[in-house]
Amino acid sequence: MRYEEVRDQLLVQWRHTGGPNEAKASELYHDDALLEFPQSGERFRGKASIQGWRQRYPARLDFEPLEIRGAGDLWVAEAGLRYDGGEPASVVKVLQYRGSKVARETLYFADPFPAPEWRRPWADDGPPRARPDDLPASIRGGS
Repeated sequence: MRYEEVRDQLLVQWRHTGGPNEAKASELYHDDALLEFPQSGERFRGKASIQGWRQRYPARLDFEPLEIRGAGDLWVAEAGLRYDGGEPASVVKVLQYRGSKVARETLYFADPFPAPEWRRPWADDGPPRARPDDLPASIRGGS
């Protein structure tokens, strides 16, 4: 896979996730794809299973893409995710491709936390990471 292909798939997925057009969001998956949430221990086998629960998602989702990087069959996407307009959680998607579709996706979530003072001597005070120009600042899911 090339960066542009992965980016375009993820932009479509984020735009349509959690709503009536979940079939469009799920086009990037193989029929036998596996989606894992290590923090909750959940595993969803098959595109139909993934699509089924996402169609019934109970919150409005707003994605804030930050970076997509990888090569070949392994890609990582980082984003912020707001539920019903709340504070953003950090999300990391690990995507394993088989050909042009996702065979396995692993999602990790983390809430923001303040940096501890004791680490300050080693922290870089430089500017925050810049979002690539080809990623939008925000995508409302569920369209």
